[in-house]
Amino acid sequence: AEALCDINKELAGTAFIAIGFWAWSEKGVLSDLTQVTRLHGFDPVWGVLVVGTVTFILGFAGCVGALRENICLLKFFSGVIGFIFFLELTAAVLAFVFQGQVREWINDFFLANVKAYREDIDLQNLIDSLQKLNHCCGAKEPNDWNLNVYFNCSNENPSREKCGVPFSCCISDPADTVVNTQCGYDVRRSGTPAQWGNTIYVKGCMMALEEWLPRNLYIVAGVFIVISLLQMVGIFLARTLIGDIEKVKFNYY
Repeated sequence: AEALCDINKELAGTAFIAIGFWAWSEKGVLSDLTQVTRLHGFDPVWGVLVVGTVTFILGFAGCVGALRENICLLKFFSGVIGFIFFLELTAAVLAFVFQGQVREWINDFFLANVKAYREDIDLQNLIDSLQKLNHCCGAKEPNDWNLNVYFNCSNENPSREKCGVPFSCCISDPADTVVNTQCGYDVRRSGTPAQWGNTIYVKGCMMALEEWLPRNLYIVAGVFIVISLLQMVGIFLARTLIGDIEKVKFNYY
């Protein structure tokens, strides 16, 4: 029972939910809920809220079910964990079997978020972090930023960022202490991607991901195995406790 009842799960879940709603309040979403439907890209806050909600519900069901010896809550706890484990396993198998389709889906997803880059500050920070950490720019190339209304090179674009890229695409000097947010201005106005290589990263983030995965395959596999083992231990403990409770009730009656 003590193993299933970990108050840290509820606290972690509550913290994630609180952070998510705080982020939404900072962006004014709570005062205008239509912003949730107007965003054309991925809002990272959704990920925080989903993780927090699932963590809190599982922590509550496992803890209360174990302390109160509630079979329904324990079955719910083990069932949800089993379902999540099944989804993870299915996703891993499908990703391996349909690698081409998954690659295209990720590419389309990235491009959709390139279009929405300026619509949400959290999405903007997420893309900037991804490009800086992986030394990449765009999904397949820097010209992918033509899809964004602020960075495209069309004659109708009045933006100062026209024919540019976000600062996260720039090759930074380690000696610089101040981030130059205008370093990507006018980079794509002339020349070819091969000529831009001294100023910005010309490798696409899809290629960077494909290069990163084989290098860190053992780490990814290890994380997946550890998470799977923890889930199976949780299911085992819940089912064992259910069996003990049912045995005691049977002997009592």
